[in-house]
Amino acid sequence: MNKTTTQAGFAGSRRRSLGGRLVRYLLWVLLGLVVIVVSAGGFTMTVESTNTLDFCISCHDMRYNYEEYKKTIHYSNPAGVRAVCSDCHVPKRNWLDEMHRKLIAGKDVWGELIGVIDTKEKFEARRMEMAKAEWARMKASDSAGCRNCHSFESMDIEGQDKMARKKHTQAALKESGKTCIDCHKGIAHKLPKVEAGSD
Repeated sequence: MNKTTTQAGFAGSRRRSLGGRLVRYLLWVLLGLVVIVVSAGGFTMTVESTNTLDFCISCHDMRYNYEEYKKTIHYSNPAGVRAVCSDCHVPKRNWLDEMHRKLIAGKDVWGELIGVIDTKEKFEARRMEMAKAEWARMKASDSAGCRNCHSFESMDIEGQDKMARKKHTQAALKESGKTCIDCHKGIAHKLPKVEAGSD
């Protein structure tokens, strides 16, 4: 065997070795992409399944709110449009905000597990505190949950009664500082009982 044949064999072996490494590398990259896509899809499906009405009312303490909500226009209305819990409590603005809201909404689950709101009486005793926190969150987000479905641009303001027409015209002006929750507390759940001396 001469030197040329040996070098040619060595070069061919290096090409096969390099080709094999490249194929293995591409297979690992492909496997990594598949894992990422499957994981992201699974995570998204899990998040979306926790945004359903059935999931929300599966918690014991949410049954109280559910019974109230079934009597409101957000549950049943002439248009046949239903706003579910996540539409208001986990408004879709951006992914990070949605995840943050899901964590905040999940504290009710924790409250039930540790016995803070695990009975109707305990729930009612904390209703004002929980309502104020939710109203403040809605105010801070410019009522993002409401705005997922409602907009001043699509309202027939002229078709509203005089008071609503006046309030909505004012609220449509950004400088007014008004947002939906300023006037529409108690639209989906009953208002907390006001105790003497509370604001």
